[in-house]
Amino acid sequence: MRISREQLDAIVGHARAEHPNECCGLVVTREGRAVAVHLLENTAASPLRFEVDGLTLHRLMTEIEDAGDELGAIYHSHTRSEPYPSQTDVNFAAHWPGVEWLIVGLRDTAGAPVVRSYLIEDGDVREVPVDADE
Repeated sequence: MRISREQLDAIVGHARAEHPNECCGLVVTREGRAVAVHLLENTAASPLRFEVDGLTLHRLMTEIEDAGDELGAIYHSHTRSEPYPSQTDVNFAAHWPGVEWLIVGLRDTAGAPVVRSYLIEDGDVREVPVDADE
């Protein structure tokens, strides 16, 4: 997935704004390029996990599909661990085949956030590049 620097900055800004809780959201793509970022509310309001309102998610997915776009990535932050999928992430990813998992690591709040993306298929975690355009 290719993403603009502005879109990636919005995701990182969301993670910082929600800290110490995890943030979450969606990246919409068209032909492998990010076209929109949707910052969502973590209804769990937790530093350990995220949840999204089901009605909000359903509405957004309908809008994405009706526009002919795709869900390219689900993003969230890890506030206490490295930006690597947890077992909870791996379990949840089973419902979203082909969707990247973009994770913003904020464990070291004094340093720069670490952003990584993964494809998780059948429990197998594979890192994929985050291609940010300037």
